[in-house]
Amino acid sequence: MTKIYVRINELCNEDETVLQECRNNFKKLEDGDEYCKETWQRFRDLSLKEFNRVYDILGTKFDSLNGEAFYSDKMPEVVEILEKSGKLIDSNGAKVVEMDDQNIPPCLIIKSNGSTTYATRDLAAILYRARTYDFDKALYITSYEQSLHFKQVFSTARYLGIDEKYVKGLEHVPFGMVQLKTGKMSTREGNTIKLEDLLNESIEKSKAIIESKNPNLENKEEVARKIGVGAVIFNDLSNGRIKDEIFDWNIMLNFNGETGPYVQYICVRAKSVLEKAGYIPDIASVDVSKLDDENSKNIIKELYNFNQILVDVTEKEEPSILARYLITIAEEFGSFYNNCHILGEDDTTQNARLYLTYMVKTVLEKGLNLLGIQVPDKM
Repeated sequence: MTKIYVRINELCNEDETVLQECRNNFKKLEDGDEYCKETWQRFRDLSLKEFNRVYDILGTKFDSLNGEAFYSDKMPEVVEILEKSGKLIDSNGAKVVEMDDQNIPPCLIIKSNGSTTYATRDLAAILYRARTYDFDKALYITSYEQSLHFKQVFSTARYLGIDEKYVKGLEHVPFGMVQLKTGKMSTREGNTIKLEDLLNESIEKSKAIIESKNPNLENKEEVARKIGVGAVIFNDLSNGRIKDEIFDWNIMLNFNGETGPYVQYICVRAKSVLEKAGYIPDIASVDVSKLDDENSKNIIKELYNFNQILVDVTEKEEPSILARYLITIAEEFGSFYNNCHILGEDDTTQNARLYLTYMVKTVLEKGLNLLGIQVPDKM
């Protein structure tokens, strides 16, 4: 199907009549042509089967998979509401909503050939979601190339007759592009790296590292999967959301430094200390005055910030804030582990340091889980 997509786009660039034929077929699909609907359904089913295979590797689940087609029968109501509002005007045979007050191009609702647009379907989705979910926030996560589109759509949503709280809850969360060293990736041009290939390669590399460093490790396959998938996710989410990213296999699969596997390893190390101790102290018995060394104080300061970090991530829709925070916690615990004897001290000191270790483990594991990353029991 990807090959078909690339080939058709090449033909469209070479021959304008092919592009027009594509547009005509899209209009037929919207009008309910049986052959077009049957072909579309086959493509959709095959696509979802493929997507879900990758989502299973990532551990990602969806409550709803309503795509654009779900809103096809809901678009006439949008057009009717906009016409009644007096905001939908004719423009060279098409129908648009003017955006002069915001100094941006008009929002195209109906093309001159009578077919709808992405905007029409997005508006139908907003209407449906407001009625169905009574949402506080509706986040639209796409590349920043779609920023103008969502400005137009969200502005037009004001005229749908829905409560103002829904309009205010609409938010575009743009992200930067992933580029190859040779330039921008494009599905249409066929120069992409498939996520499944990337995940599998990362898992295989993790297996190789385990074989060389800890060949007797139990559940090697499962551990390699958690490390490999975690490396890919962390690499993406530790970069600023808007920032374009140059894709480099060597950096992506480097298991040293500020990476997901490093944070996982520190979390596993903390787990190991707790397992060796055989108990977690009761907080009521912890004498905090025993944590007066510089390393302990640094960790406590960072742990204290965890709640605010999560607030910042949510308000700014920026996962890299959490990822960078987890690296800091991991580095601080690494110094603490090297400089302070956790076990073997007097009971009061051991309990204090052990409880601090437990809190580091808890925050690292919770933080990684929030990013969609699992932590193995051993590495």
